[in-house]
Amino acid sequence: MKRALITGITGQDGSYLAELLLEKGYEVHGIVRRIATLHPDGDRMERISHILDRVHLHNGDLLDYSSILDVVDDVRPDECYHLAAQSFVPLSFEDPIYTMSANVGGTLHILSAIKKRRPSCRFYFAATSEMFGEPLQVPQNEKTPFNPRSPYAISKTSGFYLTKNYREAYSMFACSGIFFNHESPRRGAEFVTQKIARGVARIKLQLDNVLVLGNMDSKRDWGFAGEYVETMWKVLQQDKPDDYVVGTGDARSIREFVDESFANVKMSYQLSDLHQMSVEDADAELARLRTLNEPYVVQHPSFYRPAEVTLLLADSSKAKRELNWEAHVEFKDLVRMMVESAIEDEGKTGEFASSSFSIP
Repeated sequence: MKRALITGITGQDGSYLAELLLEKGYEVHGIVRRIATLHPDGDRMERISHILDRVHLHNGDLLDYSSILDVVDDVRPDECYHLAAQSFVPLSFEDPIYTMSANVGGTLHILSAIKKRRPSCRFYFAATSEMFGEPLQVPQNEKTPFNPRSPYAISKTSGFYLTKNYREAYSMFACSGIFFNHESPRRGAEFVTQKIARGVARIKLQLDNVLVLGNMDSKRDWGFAGEYVETMWKVLQQDKPDDYVVGTGDARSIREFVDESFANVKMSYQLSDLHQMSVEDADAELARLRTLNEPYVVQHPSFYRPAEVTLLLADSSKAKRELNWEAHVEFKDLVRMMVESAIEDEGKTGEFASSSFSIP
């Protein structure tokens, strides 16, 4: 039986990957922080609560090299999927030092531990389309130059080159998957797609009347995370290690995601663009809008990036050719599943709030 080690097993991708590997007969191990194992019923374990009795969890901190060495010694994995990261772009601008430490240092620690303790282990690094930044060509493929525009993207670019260096310098089977945005009902609440889905759900349930966003014109190549994880696995089943761009080839704007989300609940909204105001004036207007009787989507200056990325679109020709990659979940279906799940989740938070506004 093959043994797989997953960093970030409690996250969106990690949970889907753990399910997939269990189905394929793997012995699945995951690295989690000690606080997660001390409180197995907490939110940190929610995504894998249904498989907790089938996976093996190990206390470890990617910033603590000795703990990673111990885990690799204990598990002796055949495959390692490095998915853990500080992956929220806005936070990377607020705390670039932690972002770099976690993403670059953490990647270096796991690569080094595998090299020292288990050099035969095949290694997958979760890279990101954000490395292309403001892209120098559209669509983007494996030969497109990187142009990162955030500390997060810079940290992932560093991780990509670390992985490439360990492959070339030490003959490790080390690969990167440059995956474009992949979403699901398991997406973290801070990410824009989940923020939209939950915001629309709250408006539908009369728990709120305002959804606050930033730049709605940015376009992303959005797919369903549940079908992307099999491609991670396929990357490590190839005869030779390599890097792959994976996406749907269909870019949609944040505005389109909002429109489709409201269409799913058969509602309309008023748009209030406040992004050219000062934060103080925008906050005052936002407070006023919350007193009104209709749904609003607000573009607020606080949610604009210091350096925007306008268009990311994947050319997955290589992955289609070598990995048989194909996206099956279309944009509308992705939005629908996220909104439906958000309505169910938000409905569990309590009774419908008494509201001064009516929903048509």
